[in-house]
Amino acid sequence: MTLAGLARKGLFLFDPEAAHGLSITALKSGLVPSCRLRPDPRLHQTIAGLDFANPLGMAAGYDKNAEVPEALLRLGFGFTEIGTVTPKPQPGNPKPRIFRLTADDAVINRLGFNNEGHAAALERLRTCSRQSLIGVNIGANKDSDDRIADYVAGIRAFYDVARYFTANISSPNTPGLRDLQARESLAALLSAVLSARSDQAGRTGRHVPVFLKIAPDLTEEGLDDIADVALAHDLDGLIVSNTTLSRDGLTDRTHAAEAGGLSGKPLFEKSTIALAKMRKRVGEALPIIGVGGVSSAETAAEKIRAGADLVQLYSCMVYAGPGLPASIVRGLSDLCDRERLASIRDIRGSRNSYWADRKI
Repeated sequence: MTLAGLARKGLFLFDPEAAHGLSITALKSGLVPSCRLRPDPRLHQTIAGLDFANPLGMAAGYDKNAEVPEALLRLGFGFTEIGTVTPKPQPGNPKPRIFRLTADDAVINRLGFNNEGHAAALERLRTCSRQSLIGVNIGANKDSDDRIADYVAGIRAFYDVARYFTANISSPNTPGLRDLQARESLAALLSAVLSARSDQAGRTGRHVPVFLKIAPDLTEEGLDDIADVALAHDLDGLIVSNTTLSRDGLTDRTHAAEAGGLSGKPLFEKSTIALAKMRKRVGEALPIIGVGGVSSAETAAEKIRAGADLVQLYSCMVYAGPGLPASIVRGLSDLCDRERLASIRDIRGSRNSYWADRKI
């Protein structure tokens, strides 16, 4: 058995949430070795005014409290995203709230935005290099009287340290949060968030991009609404998608009935269809980050072929271990070799119709 296999076997002896905490501790302590990747200019992209050394990022949800963003970057990621972080600390939902579906390389979680709040994350981010490409995923407290105000507070709190923001309105684990994806609610949210961004840009002279993270569980009409509102505002991009409430395609039924969002390999197809449909709606210019079921260089490349500019992962690393990001980045370089690509961007959208024409 490989070292990675032994590490996985050891971690899987623990409850999933305890194992997550141990992995954070290992990254903090330096027990997880850094990866030295040779820069490949074919993987470099400039998206929303930011320079990405490679298109692979760590999605929000792993490093909720900004404890290890730079350690994650040293694993080979081109960027990382902390959070979701809310103005006030909150414990999230009762435990147990994370479940492994090992036969499917999948995870169900109903964490509920458990985090230490703005102040704790901000203090840690202030110690990070300003060159580190770290995004901040912002959300609303469960008991908030004004959820839009919570997102505005996130923009104001982190503007000096965030390289980009993600407004997360698509977690299924905060009651009513996904209602913000409805046309009128979304328009009000984006107007407030982007107005706050404009105020902070005037104060600092820096334009910090704002992305919107949406769910995969949308109808065609829901996708239409989000695309229309996104294009009507000065939004910098979309992230497609969050976890799903669907349980289609699972072979491991042990925890399939648990409430929460499903992520990992079974999410790949549904999230990629949503991504391709959204690309068709918003056109070529608006950046899209593809998330859901990225487990290899080929699945990362397929997200790009469906229309993504960048990709993110999280749950598949639970099963593949910390060597996964470097393996994917090297695999994308190999793909550029095989297909004689001048840039990984050359394949963007090449299979958009294949995915967009499928039923969501």
